[in-house]
Amino acid sequence: MQLKQSKRQNVKLRLGISGPSGFGKTHSALLLAFGMTQDWSKVAVIDSENSSASLYSDLGNFNVLDLQAPYSPERYIQAIEVCEKSGIEVIVIDSITHEWQGKGGCLQIHEQLGGRFQDWAKVTPRHQSFIDKILQSTCHIITTARTKIDYSLDVGSNGKTQVMKHGTKEITREGFEYELTVNFELVNDQHLAKSSKDRTGLFMNKPEFIITTKTGERLLKWCNAEPVTSKNVLKRINECLSISELMNLYKEFPQFQQSLNAQYQSKKQQLENLVKPENFSSNGISKSTPQSGQ
Repeated sequence: MQLKQSKRQNVKLRLGISGPSGFGKTHSALLLAFGMTQDWSKVAVIDSENSSASLYSDLGNFNVLDLQAPYSPERYIQAIEVCEKSGIEVIVIDSITHEWQGKGGCLQIHEQLGGRFQDWAKVTPRHQSFIDKILQSTCHIITTARTKIDYSLDVGSNGKTQVMKHGTKEITREGFEYELTVNFELVNDQHLAKSSKDRTGLFMNKPEFIITTKTGERLLKWCNAEPVTSKNVLKRINECLSISELMNLYKEFPQFQQSLNAQYQSKKQQLENLVKPENFSSNGISKSTPQSGQ
């Protein structure tokens, strides 16, 4: 065993996109993946959706691994390993629903064993191995999941009543969302998304939006960002060139306002002294500015 300093750069993103059929899960996942790599050749789709990913080949030359039944956990694990060995940076698993509910998936395996409660003792470890593979992969991974569909009667902007389709519960084993860095829910067929789980703080409690390549860029930037510590905030305090810049820094990191208060006040006094009238000569040059020949 060995202790090491935590670094966000050591972490690989685990992203989820869920929604009913036709809401844009595959398209959104591909845009996310390209935003994270800027290179389609570094993106691979494990496609269990009847080669639906290939419908988006106009976006770029990404890689596709067509996964056919049986959709056992072991087949998914094998597919992930193929991508890892091929130097892929972002794997899109489209979708994980088949591993749970598809032909040869966990529910069918359980049924074939007899469908008794005790039969889960044989199925659960196999499913958990699939989850562990996602969590331990050397690649960033984006999963898509189908959701159960519900309908409602809503009044549109034109005043007419229309039938609206909504996604409800994800079709996979309960609890998978908690393993993700961010989980996006597509809320309608206009591809609008919201975040139901967000460890980054970038999307939680924000208005609905459309996932684009910029979304992937933001996530990768967050993943690679240096952690905020008092040491690097102090460095930025010392580099401030104006009081307004110092005040903006003070507001940006409220968690360090108290512990670095003395440093803020000292820098503020230093900057105020630089702009006092008595520190300037009649020609407007600061007296503290070195003159030629000095």
